[in-house]
Amino acid sequence: MDGWTDGPLLGFDTETTGVDVREDRIVTAALVLRGPAASRQRTWLIDPGVEIPTVASDIHGITTDHARAEGMVARVALEEIAAEIAGAFRTGIPVVAYNASFDLTLLDHELARWQLPTLAARLGRAPGPVLDPLVLDRALDRSREGARKLVDLCQHYRVEALARLHTAEVDVAATLEVLDCLVRAFPELSARSLAELHTWQRECHREWAAELSSWRTEQGLTGPGPEPEWLPALTPAP
Repeated sequence: MDGWTDGPLLGFDTETTGVDVREDRIVTAALVLRGPAASRQRTWLIDPGVEIPTVASDIHGITTDHARAEGMVARVALEEIAAEIAGAFRTGIPVVAYNASFDLTLLDHELARWQLPTLAARLGRAPGPVLDPLVLDRALDRSREGARKLVDLCQHYRVEALARLHTAEVDVAATLEVLDCLVRAFPELSARSLAELHTWQRECHREWAAELSSWRTEQGLTGPGPEPEWLPALTPAP
């Protein structure tokens, strides 16, 4: 046991132009470093360089005009975000993100788009450790029915967001609180090292994806199914 539950933990969340990790852009991001004694928060408002669709603005409240007028240059902001995350990984601090495969994979594609080093390139290895309350909850409470969005887990674990969700810094705070609730509900989490948890989450995601793909086939559903690999883009370049 490495005592990871006492921190530090680095919470991460983004709000974006859409849900395509390869093509969409980051509009806002938040990093919250929570330690045993204090917390530190950084947020970014970014001009993504493209129009922000109305459907996305309706969710997170950032319009194209606002991002262009007040947002940072994307390349500068992305470098700052990646540097902080890579720095945490180098020192063994886990990154905590809800549906981490979305945020971290999209970040990697953004870095490549702007010809910046990816997380793997900065580290010379696959990034980690990562803690994803979505994957953990899905693995530890398999029989619970219903949706498992962040808002659903907040309701299930009685986490009160300080303001509306879909604001990056609020989502980070809620994600860290949900992780705390998971540790209390499932003490076996704190008995595992961060390395063990990272590997276990990968295995759990792979199993979940296979089961969901089988169910989709049985139902006659077509179209792309779940990505079989957790954090698929976060591997070192050959």
